[in-house]
Amino acid sequence: MNEKILCVDDDPNVLAGFQRNLRRRFCLETALNAEDSLNLLGRQGPYAAVVVDMHLPGMDGIQLLSKIRQQAPETVRIMLTGNADQRVAVDAVNRGHIFRFLNKPCPPETLALALEAALEQYRLITAEKELLEKTLSGSVKMLTDILSMVEPQIFGRAQMLREYARKLAAPLGIAASWELEVAALLSHIAYVTIPATIMQKERTGAALSPPEKQVLARIPEIGQKLLLNIPRLEAVARIVLYQTKYYDGSGFPHDAVAGDQIPLGARVLRVLSDLIKQEIEGSHRGEILDQMRRRPGAYDPKVLDAAVATLGQDSESAKSSQAILARELAPGQVLLSPVATNDGVLIVPAGTEVSQMLIEKLKNFAAFSGIKEPIYVMK
Repeated sequence: MNEKILCVDDDPNVLAGFQRNLRRRFCLETALNAEDSLNLLGRQGPYAAVVVDMHLPGMDGIQLLSKIRQQAPETVRIMLTGNADQRVAVDAVNRGHIFRFLNKPCPPETLALALEAALEQYRLITAEKELLEKTLSGSVKMLTDILSMVEPQIFGRAQMLREYARKLAAPLGIAASWELEVAALLSHIAYVTIPATIMQKERTGAALSPPEKQVLARIPEIGQKLLLNIPRLEAVARIVLYQTKYYDGSGFPHDAVAGDQIPLGARVLRVLSDLIKQEIEGSHRGEILDQMRRRPGAYDPKVLDAAVATLGQDSESAKSSQAILARELAPGQVLLSPVATNDGVLIVPAGTEVSQMLIEKLKNFAAFSGIKEPIYVMK
């Protein structure tokens, strides 16, 4: 009996009756008013189900169920009332989203059957949530592992993008910061579909043919289509689609969406992608942001102001470094220097967080091409 049930009624005799008749079948806790029940929910939850009397002092049952729904949406809600009029029932269903509506006095066996059904509903809800979360986290990890193996340079850039985006979430009031961070990490996932010849040209700055430019321009669209196959990533997919769109509406996709109609996450990625690209090329962060300010219409001013205030000047000098050999790299370390082969081919840019897949990739490069050492990582 690990799944707890909370019963709320202002009559101690009613609560004593619940305990007497149901304690052998259920794990029951009780509260005499709304305030106590909400405190219990916060301190001792989660509760699988809650049984609430309609008439409570200070806050009625409908208001309480509505607050419980906000505080603990997985908790299954049951209402008891001696007033069975239609308006009360409709309000309870619409505002409290209740699972069962029972009349008082309620026979113990009737209440027990309702509680059994509530526990089964709770198990279904939590099992579905766990499945979705595991599916989501597993899918994201698989995609990032693939990106780190196929395009370690692009993966390093995506990691920097996620780290910068994480710092901007709070200043911009982004509540669902996980969506922004996942969008940053997977913003370049479509690069795994690009032919190696085009990627080599893109890295070296060689001239691209019009069809090759078109392939690269469609990276946000391809990324969106890939991500729409994963449950709960619809908002992330839309951020990825609009990541190269400028604030004035220019850029991809070629539609009428502009300004604040562009997803906020996409506006953040537009600013940070340009910032990181120039940082990797050797420009100083402060100078880059000053130049970006001089491009009216390119960036959301609110996002740019947040980037200036939060990221500010270059901070690499403040980080303590440690020189190690390639074979000493461990997952979770952050590169403070780029990793390149002995003949000068860049493998991973500075700022990349080391993953196990990346270590395997570097082992292959070390075996066949050799890697310049030592490598500098953050202490």
